[in-house]
Formats: sequence, structure tokens, C-alpha cells
Amino acid sequence: MNRLAAGIFYIDVGFLDTPHIVGTVVLHGQSGVALIDPGPSSTLDTLSERLAEAGIGIGDITAVLLTHVHLDHAGVTGTLMRRNPRIRVYVHERGAPHMTNPEKLLASATRLYGAEMDRLWGEFLPVPSAAIVTLAGGERVEAAGHVLEVAYTPGHASHHVSYFHSDTGLAFVGDTAGVRCDGPFVLTPTPPPDIDLELWRDSLRRIAEWKPATLFLTHFGAWSPVDGHLAALRENMDLTSRWVHESLGREGSDESREAWFVGQTKRELRRTLTDADARAYEVAARFDLCWRGLARYWRKANAVSR
Repeated sequence: MNRLAAGIFYIDVGFLDTPHIVGTVVLHGQSGVALIDPGPSSTLDTLSERLAEAGIGIGDITAVLLTHVHLDHAGVTGTLMRRNPRIRVYVHERGAPHMTNPEKLLASATRLYGAEMDRLWGEFLPVPSAAIVTLAGGERVEAAGHVLEVAYTPGHASHHVSYFHSDTGLAFVGDTAGVRCDGPFVLTPTPPPDIDLELWRDSLRRIAEWKPATLFLTHFGAWSPVDGHLAALRENMDLTSRWVHESLGREGSDESREAWFVGQTKRELRRTLTDADARAYEVAARFDLCWRGLARYWRKANAVSR
């Protein structure tokens, strides 16, 4: 258990038996327990064990707040609801249909992960529509006695929101503020299909307007000072998007362009990180998928500009 503030801590759910990849925030108070980004079903045993160490059972959970519906953030939600039907699930209105009927989401993920789906993510059960609370951004929600402001923060995903706890200055930002497993490096996670760099930069400005004291990243943990972190993310976003744009002009196949980008990214990481720490970033945000998301973004942008 890693304490963030009174009544707020986070759990490392041990994704793929690797530390500092997926973190779940726990809000608790007299009215119950809320989880922010409970993770995939493949890590449910660890999540349950860590909650039990804090004296919390699945039956104590009253709310799940999702930053977005990607499997590493939201995958276990339906399984939790099967064990505790009174849970309410807060999710952006664009993500809600995927939670009640995950067929399209799972088909899209299967195209990326293939035979690895079950090992990586486990089951993704639907959530009853009556349990869904849809968000658009701009709301104030109460979860386990804690009041959170909600902002719509697309760019990584069209259904991404972030939550701000003004009493403590904690901003729970999912993937919008990047991936930072250890050390100074902040990586931009850019898997297909929703990457939009202009919207993403707007979302970073929206988060900065909260003037948070600390950012909590699902991948991974609590980081401050905030201004330096966001500056590092913007720098990496510019760098990696430039690399992908450059790769699209190279001779050869998409496979060779992707491989070139992966090599560039690995070399950049190893300038400041150990091999083990650099590997953690690749587990949290596969570099080949980062290329594919940005390649899709640039090809759409080029098609519009013609």
C-alpha cells in the first residue's frame, strides 16, 4: 500500500509479475470504497490480496472510476460487478457502450494482441447499463466520501477523462500524462486507433489549469513537480511524433519503419535508464504499437491536408 493522502492510497497490481506497470488508486471513507482504474482481470488476484491487506473486500467497493476503457485500465470492472452488483461505474459517454457491450473493443484489441489476449488481460465481462454513470467532463462526482472534478482529456483515447481531488491537489490522469515507470523519462503511449496530438496538447493544458500538486499515472505512480513532468512529456511527444513522421518517408515496408522507430526509442531510453528499467516501459507501452498509433495519426493528417 502506497499512501497518497488521508483515505487515498494506491496498489501495484503486479501486471505480468513486473513492478511499477499498473497502479490502482483506492479511495476509502465511511460511505465505502472507490477504485480508479482497477486494471485487467489477469491481475485480479493481486488486487484482491492487496485490498485485503488494507482490510477491504470486493463487497466493500461502491464505485469504479475509469479514466478510459482500455483493457489495462478497465478490464476487470465487469468481473468485480459479478461479485458485487452494487458497484457503480463512472466512465466517459464515448466509452460507456464498450463497457456494456465490449465486443468491438475486444475485436480491436485482438487485432493488436492476438493469441496473447487471455494471458495479458484475462476476461472482460460486460457491465449492466443500469450500473453505468456517464461523464462528459465538467462534472463534480462524490466517490467514497471524496469529491472529484472531472475533465474530458482526449488525445490518447477519445473516451479519456481525468479526475482532480482539489483538497489534496492530486490529479488522476490515466494515460494522458504519459508513462513514467522509474526515473526522469516520460514516454508518450500512442497505440491505435484514437491518437490525436492536437487534442492531447489541449488536454495537457486542461490538466495544468487545475494547478495540481501531484500527478498520478496509472503507469505508474505519483509524480511531482508537475510542470517538469508535463514539459518532459511534451518533449517526448514532439520527438516520437517526429520520428514516426520521418519513418513514413523511409524506403521499405511498414514493418521496417516500425522496427526503425522501436530501435530509436530503445536507444533513447537507454541513455538514462538501466536495461531493466527500460524494459518496464516497453511492458507498459509497447513501442511497436506506439508507432502504429502515430503512423495512423500522420496518415490521417496527410490525407486531410491534400
